[in-house]
Amino acid sequence: MSIERVQKALALLVGGFVFYTAAAGPFEGMVQRALFLALVIALGAALYPLGHGKPWRPVGLAIDLALVAVTAAAAGYLVWNYETIMASLPWATTLDKVLTAGLVIAVLEFGRRTVGIIFPAVVGLGLAYALLGHLIPGQLGHRGFDTAFVTETIFLGDLGIWGMLTGVAATVVATFVLFGALLLHTGGGQTFMDLAMRLGGRQVGGAAKIATIASGLFGMISGSAVANVATTGNFTIPMMIRLGYPRSFAAAVEAVASTGGQIAPPIMGAAAFVMAEILGVSYVTIIVAAALPAILFYLSVFVTVHFVAQHRNLALVPADELPRWGTILALRNVLPIVAALGGLGAGIVLGRSITTAAFYGIVGLLIAYLATQAGRLPPRALFARIVSGFEDAGKGLVIIGVLLAGAQVLVSMINLTGIGVTLSSMIVSLAGDTAWLVALIVALVCLVMGMGLPTTAAYVLVAAVLAPAMIGVGIDPLAAHLFVFYFATISVITPPVCVAVFVGSGIAKTNWLPAAIEAVRLGAVTYVVPFMILLYPGMTMRGGFLAVIEAAVSGFVLVVAIPGLVSGARLTGIRVADATVFTAAIALAIWQHEGAVIAALALLVGARYLGNRRREIIA
Repeated sequence: MSIERVQKALALLVGGFVFYTAAAGPFEGMVQRALFLALVIALGAALYPLGHGKPWRPVGLAIDLALVAVTAAAAGYLVWNYETIMASLPWATTLDKVLTAGLVIAVLEFGRRTVGIIFPAVVGLGLAYALLGHLIPGQLGHRGFDTAFVTETIFLGDLGIWGMLTGVAATVVATFVLFGALLLHTGGGQTFMDLAMRLGGRQVGGAAKIATIASGLFGMISGSAVANVATTGNFTIPMMIRLGYPRSFAAAVEAVASTGGQIAPPIMGAAAFVMAEILGVSYVTIIVAAALPAILFYLSVFVTVHFVAQHRNLALVPADELPRWGTILALRNVLPIVAALGGLGAGIVLGRSITTAAFYGIVGLLIAYLATQAGRLPPRALFARIVSGFEDAGKGLVIIGVLLAGAQVLVSMINLTGIGVTLSSMIVSLAGDTAWLVALIVALVCLVMGMGLPTTAAYVLVAAVLAPAMIGVGIDPLAAHLFVFYFATISVITPPVCVAVFVGSGIAKTNWLPAAIEAVRLGAVTYVVPFMILLYPGMTMRGGFLAVIEAAVSGFVLVVAIPGLVSGARLTGIRVADATVFTAAIALAIWQHEGAVIAALALLVGARYLGNRRREIIA
């Protein structure tokens, strides 16, 4: 059997496992997680073969088979002894240690193959600290743990590799990945792209706005900013370059827009589900709290693109290249999306679990797709698209599965050694218990710790180590977790390790540094919004109606003033006066004083009015 057939068969097996457990309900917690991890490791070996195309591939094949075998053995051992493990919490035996070592090596190795060396190195550092940290003198050392205790923590219980993060990956996240893959493969992807082109194409900076809308829509589903740049960027970046957009600007727009999809509900790069579990709140609470900051992010990108396009006189997308509204809104294109979102929403309203709600969305999508496409496409083509959706979902879950399993190992070691509490205490001590100074230090550390890591893995790391420091100085837990999440996420567009910009620059065939500078300018508001979450409770839809309005107006002022300042936009037509107005508006928007927000808005509107009057007089 060819490797392609093995890949497809295993991918369909993973997708089928997700669909079955979403429909019938998951197995017992640790059993579900063990079976899921065994399947994704087997698929990972087929998708990312060691030494592929090289003379030493037979050695790589032997290693791959060994990693799959030890993972299957570990999963089978846990499933067989599940009741005993849960009832008696047994001491670790030599066999347990061997299986644990093999399983951890498999997870870290496939983490390396899928996302690079940084993530497994961080997890490895956490393991080394647990085993050797007693040799470190002073506050950073700990009392020490032997291999038996570490094995019991990682393998013989639900706090280690079989813990909450792996559980979320094996149930909620897996079902949503399947939901998104089926949505895209049954025509939703093309509908999203057509809608983006129609909405943004004939506006100032239309090609960049198309990239913003399309990448935002895809990014909300894909769960990876880098993967989103690599897919939608192959369409949007060449289009922008063809219309005369600077290559660095085209790469930056795509990178920033794709990153925004990670902070936008409903999935937030899978972090929404993890955050809900960590905080012990409902999933709906998370997506409601994240809605306004996400809106402000995309509005800021639109405004910045508009200002830059005006300043550089960038071309519009030709009208004959835009799809017709009749085609976009045809029942066959719209109904599957509406049915999918309707099924998801109905499940949430009825109080079902998020996994069950996503399953309702999948069923609604498939029924609507088959009903609208029957007669237009032959049955073979119809089912081929559905099968492709299952296959892509299975492949996408390899990265998510190994990352969250590895992250769970890291979190268990952080909790075991207490290093998270220690670092949090050091940060609070350094900042002198000053909340804003703690937040600033945490923001900088998040940007560094998140570099090179996928969204969810970055969030898990900073949530375990840094969020407690903010909570310790009285910051609301939800606000603290959103704060660290945003800064860990935007590290993918922040130099020097701005991986989303690297990918975009590669597609645009330009140097990454100018693109990174453009990306920071386009995403400038994103660096401010997390602080606004701390400043205004209404930013997370709490504190009452007036608090939400105040937060929204403040955010709107920043969305206009910050892009205006960094892009040199014109209000009055006098450069110094415009910069002064934008700066004053920013200061007023973040000043918690009665009437300051209204004054900031009035200042912008007044300056714009005076600028229009001045231009009329000159004309």
